Order: sequence, then structure tokens, then C-alpha cells
Amino acid sequence: MSHTYLTANVYCRRLFGGKVYKLALSAATGCPNRDGTVGVGGCVFCSAGGSGDFSASAVLPVSRQIEEAKRLLGTKGKGIKYIAYFQSYTGTYGDLIRLERIYTEAAEHLDIVGLSIATRPDCLGRDALAMLERLAAKKPLWVELGLQTSNEETAKRINRGYPLSVYEKAMADLAALSVHRITHVILGLPRESRANMLETVKYAGQFTDGIKLQLLHVLEGTALAESYRRGEFRTLEPDEYYQLVADALELLPENVVIHRLTGDGAKRDLIAPKWSGDKKRVLADMNRVLRAREIQPARG
Repeated sequence: MSHTYLTANVYCRRLFGGKVYKLALSAATGCPNRDGTVGVGGCVFCSAGGSGDFSASAVLPVSRQIEEAKRLLGTKGKGIKYIAYFQSYTGTYGDLIRLERIYTEAAEHLDIVGLSIATRPDCLGRDALAMLERLAAKKPLWVELGLQTSNEETAKRINRGYPLSVYEKAMADLAALSVHRITHVILGLPRESRANMLETVKYAGQFTDGIKLQLLHVLEGTALAESYRRGEFRTLEPDEYYQLVADALELLPENVVIHRLTGDGAKRDLIAPKWSGDKKRVLADMNRVLRAREIQPARG
């Protein structure tokens, strides 16, 4: 039996009327799971850049960051529109007045058609939600939350720092703002079974508007790297991951937007799995597996 899934590309074409690129920007935020407010050290997999290793320099004004990010796209970015993507660290943590000023500057840029802000579910208090509501009134707003797993024991091992009830409340609060909610999930976390991973996908599918499926990467300078070198877990093999993604897509409602099927860390920091560094080959091989299982993207 065939299954259709909604890609971010098709979703954006329907929403914005054409192809859209995301520009990785930085608002120079911090993280409560690093500074001692919630915990220290951050999540065990998180890089020194707060998972925003490809973002523009935080020392530049956001308008300059946008122009620099556009320049890096080169000719493939000519004549199209962009989403301002604030990925690194926690986008609703810290000085909200300063952050709203940065996000507003991005939203008001002529080439920006939408905003995407990554944050933590436990950093969506009343003032943060009010800020997001004002931003959503300016441009379409996506808010990305790092769930990673629905398994509470795994969440403790990876030092996530909040229980599932916090994620569920955050999703309900964001739904009231009419923003596009994206959930980030990692497949291959230490000591998780295939059933654990698919249960996370099924769980997230109940709440989210969009999802990012991310292969676990072991990056230099993380607590996860130390555990990997001690031989405490293994990373997924290619076909193992591709079949897992196929199973995940079949579990998700067809209206959930698939924003990512894999991911790539900075190659200079990638310890494992090395096969994931060749992104073009990974996507080509994954698409062959999906076609063989009659899992196909929706048409625009």
C-alpha cells in the first residue's frame, strides 16, 4: 500500500507561491541547559555552536547576516524569497526585548517571507509567547522545539532537562498563536530500540504540524563523543536508518510537514557515522528505499 508525505518544499510552494530558501542566522542567544538555570553542559549531542554551526556570524547586525547568507547561496538563490532561520541555542531565552528587535528587523527585510525560531519547550513563558504572537502578526512564523525522544529515561541520559508534560503544554500554547510548530526528533540515540524511536515519531505526530527526522551524529567536543569513544553505544548503519525513516513516514499523518529526513553536522567535527558525511549519496540511497516501499512525496 502506497503512502504519501508532505515535503517542506511543497508546503512552502503552497504557502509562499514559489521556492523558498532558509537563511541560517544568529540572534546570539544562550541556553538554560548550559548556564546552570536548568542544567550545565547542554544536551549530550549538542555542539559548541548550539546546533547552529552553519549560521551567519552573530557579531553582525541581522540585516548584514541576511545579505551575507544570500551571498553564500550564490546564483541558486537569485530571484527567490527566504525564511530567516534562527537555529542556534534557545531563541526565546534571554533579553526578549533585544530578541524581538532582532527578529522584527529580519521580518521587515524585503526578501524575508517568514521567520523560523528554534527554542526549548521550557522557554515559552507568557512574555515569550506574547513576543511570538507579535512576530506572527508580521510574517508567517515557524517555531521549532527539540523533543528528540518521547522516552523519559533517554531524556535523562541525554540531559534534555524537561519532561514530556512541558513539551505538550508548549505545543498547546503555540497552537493558540496559529504558528507552524516543528518538532525535532533524533533517531539512533544511545540505548534506544527501534520501537523506542518509532514510538517517539508516533507521539510527536499527535501534536506537531511539522517534523525534522535527524540521524544521530557524534560530534567532536560533545559529551556524546566521550561516551562513543568508550564504546558505550553504536551509531546506525545506512540501510538501518533508511528503513527506520520509511517506517516513521508511514506512522505520521499525511498532513504533517516533513522538514528533514536526515541532517549533516560540520564535517570537520563529525566522528560518526562517517557515511552520513556524503549527503547527496545519503539522500539518493534513501529515496531508492522509499520508492521501493511506495512511499512518495506529495505533488505541488
